[in-house]
Amino acid sequence: MSPPPRLFVLLARDAPVGIVLRRGPSAWARVSRWHTDTDTLEHGAWFRGRLYEEKCDVSPDGALLVVAAFQGRRLGTEATDSWTAVSRAPWLHALALWPMGTTYGGGGRFVGPRTLVLRGSPWTHPTPPVEGLSLAPGDAPLQRSSGEVPGADWSGSDQRGRVVFTRAGGLYARVGERDHLIADFTGDVPDPQPPPAWATRPLDARIEGARSTGRRIR
Repeated sequence: MSPPPRLFVLLARDAPVGIVLRRGPSAWARVSRWHTDTDTLEHGAWFRGRLYEEKCDVSPDGALLVVAAFQGRRLGTEATDSWTAVSRAPWLHALALWPMGTTYGGGGRFVGPRTLVLRGSPWTHPTPPVEGLSLAPGDAPLQRSSGEVPGADWSGSDQRGRVVFTRAGGLYARVGERDHLIADFTGDVPDPQPPPAWATRPLDARIEGARSTGRRIR
């Protein structure tokens, strides 16, 4: 039996949004957007490679995602085998891209809705250009689990003040003394799909608030 996927969550500062980063099967990662006010999910990109969860971040309004990614088959390309990219969550179509050529560093932190502190190379790939995004100096600390739920892969507090955590491929909220399963990711299999049109538009298109209907998972 395959081990369950490991889940890591990035919580938006100013919006009821969490980004769930799934690792597993071993060669795959997946991005999902969790609406913490309704506990519904939108599943987005499958990625054949590695996303370094602790180096990733979601913008305060929950619209954009910055990732540190590795994909060995891209070795020798202009993008290199490892890069930092900004995309519209929960998709990975690069709206801005910084080739790294190493997994040391990479990723970053949002310090504003469209202001980003990078970790590592400031060189921007010529296509696509950085438009509608500002870069700022500063530190980009790694994401960490709060550690408040023993045995959890990740834990923290959502925008509703609930203790939320992931364990054995499940996303949970602790309500009183009971743990409520929000979503079970163990049955998903890789099925990469092209991003929708809204996820590929440049940042200056100002459609960051676009949301799909989402699928409720009990």
